[in-house]
This record gives sequence, C-alpha cells and structure tokens, in this order.
Amino acid sequence: MEMPEMLKGDSPARLFQGAVGGAVVAIVIGFGFAGWTLGGTAKKMTDEASRTAVITALAPICVDKFQRASNATANLAELRKTASYEQGSYVEKGGWATLPGSDASNYAVAQACANMLSTVK
Repeated sequence: MEMPEMLKGDSPARLFQGAVGGAVVAIVIGFGFAGWTLGGTAKKMTDEASRTAVITALAPICVDKFQRASNATANLAELRKTASYEQGSYVEKGGWATLPGSDASNYAVAQACANMLSTVK
C-alpha cells in the first residue's frame, strides 16, 4: 500500500498539522482532565468560596446573639414550629442576623443561623 502524497517527505504543511494536532490534544487534556479553567469560571468559583466563608464565619455570631436574647427558649420553640423554608426569615425579622456594624440583615447568614439553631438541643 502506497502512502498518500500528503504524507510523503518533509513539508511545512506536515509541521503545521502536527502543531495544530498537538495544541488540540493539549487543550483537551488541560481543560478536561488537568483542571484548567477560564478566568470567568475562576472568578465565579472564588466569589462563591468567599460568600461561603463569610456565611460560615458570621452564622455562629448570629446563633450567639439568638441564644443571649432574654427570651431565647421561647424564640427557639417558635423557630422550631416555623416551617423550614421560613426559618431564615424568622431569624432575619428577629434581628439576630443583623451583625455589628451593619444596618441590614443577610438572608444567607440568617438561613445558616436557623440551620445551626435547629440542631441545638
């Protein structure tokens, strides 16, 4: 069987084909298996990670404020009676998710706080 004319000898076209093929393989391996990401994806990942870290850090402060309230036992009983999807709003309305130095409450912190409080015995 005779080789096609295109594959015979040295030519710039063969060099170019090899370079393009190698680049395609590197891109597929890099993005598919080596964990490469584009700038936009990396930004989304860091934003989500920072939001999660802030919520994780602030939720215990909310729980502490809730537990130090004068009527904490009654509030906890009321929180447990509230539907799970409304517990974050209950904590928000109670003012426990409003943190020092802030005028507004954070719903994500309130929801995390409610989740933590629901596991308290």
